[in-house]
Amino acid sequence: MDGQLQLPQFPTTHWSAVLQAGRGESPAALAALEQLCRTYWYPLYAYVRRQGRSPEEAEDLTQSFFERLLEKDYVKLADPERGRFRSFLVSALKNFLTDEWTRSTRQKRGGGCALLSWDRQSAEQRYAREPVDQMTPEKIFEKQWAIALLEQVLGRLEQEQVQAGREHLFQEVKGWLWGDKGTLAYADLAEQLGLTESALKSAVHRLRLRYRELLRAEIGRTVATPLEVQEEWEGLMVALRS
Repeated sequence: MDGQLQLPQFPTTHWSAVLQAGRGESPAALAALEQLCRTYWYPLYAYVRRQGRSPEEAEDLTQSFFERLLEKDYVKLADPERGRFRSFLVSALKNFLTDEWTRSTRQKRGGGCALLSWDRQSAEQRYAREPVDQMTPEKIFEKQWAIALLEQVLGRLEQEQVQAGREHLFQEVKGWLWGDKGTLAYADLAEQLGLTESALKSAVHRLRLRYRELLRAEIGRTVATPLEVQEEWEGLMVALRS
């Protein structure tokens, strides 16, 4: 090597999928956008609820927003030079709430947006667990965005472990992968799994490293350049502590 810093290479980014969808009808781009909707609907729903909207209004607004997003009225305006994907998404939602909802009539619940499997009871149960404080809509969105990232990456790690034949071990230790939330002591769990305590700790350590590797890659898919990954990582940590 020539001594220059080698930046990680990321797969097709959320940003490039958004830009592609804004230019055409690529099935791959539309599928990527649909996956984003499935993953990040709750942070946006929580944002709308924290603005004082009822559960029914928040449901209608969030559904209608995603419908509009996928119709590309917003994505064609996306510009990665203006910031991170999450910033674009919440900014688009703000514009929708301000400019569109006030001029639209109430549609039948769901607005025909079939891509979202909506469970209002589940959404409200999650929202009821949010801190009763003065957290702004922006802050609650950032925290739930961070949680959504962690959950998505945990799902990818689980898929890897299933394919490698280590599903049972993963299910037993996944509570330790972020922080230290295991219900059993290492020695007790190691005995149950037929491992030495040292072997179990090594396995958990490797999984933690892989989890963080996948998380950094996912963060890289939501920013414009690899150089922004560390800054976004630090922001995610702050959001999780709030």
